[in-house]
Amino acid sequence: MTDSAEVPSLFEWMGGEAALSALFAEFYRRVACDPLIGPVFASMDERHAQKVAAFVGQVFGGPASYTDRGGSHAAMIARHMGRLLTAGQRARWVALLIETADQQGIPEDPEFRAALAGYLEWGSRLAVMNSADGVPAPEAHLPMPSWNWGPPGGPWKGR
Repeated sequence: MTDSAEVPSLFEWMGGEAALSALFAEFYRRVACDPLIGPVFASMDERHAQKVAAFVGQVFGGPASYTDRGGSHAAMIARHMGRLLTAGQRARWVALLIETADQQGIPEDPEFRAALAGYLEWGSRLAVMNSADGVPAPEAHLPMPSWNWGPPGGPWKGR
């Protein structure tokens, strides 16, 4: 793939909306039964899996269905605030999602899996940081993240 116009988005590569919806539906079904992270999601909205699939789909270069339905990056951050998520819960969330991806037939090529794992690590670590006491509310108009085949940039200098 030499021409960047020929490179599919992560969203396209993984199978689009159908693949993401199936992945997150199965993942959150498993989450509910998990003794470590199940309690974190015990009162989640019945549409949580669909919302997360739409968010990740948009981040991975798919349609703007998450923001078109009123979602925002700030709203996603706000959902984590004050939850006091632990490193262990974060690690289990990532591991269970990767296990689910393996079993759901999500592409296994190293390039895609590196991008997927990188995003899960990045996003889940931000969720833990944003869940701590005293974190200020996010700016209302934060741009949606955009994840692609390569690294997002240099080191974060926020803390």
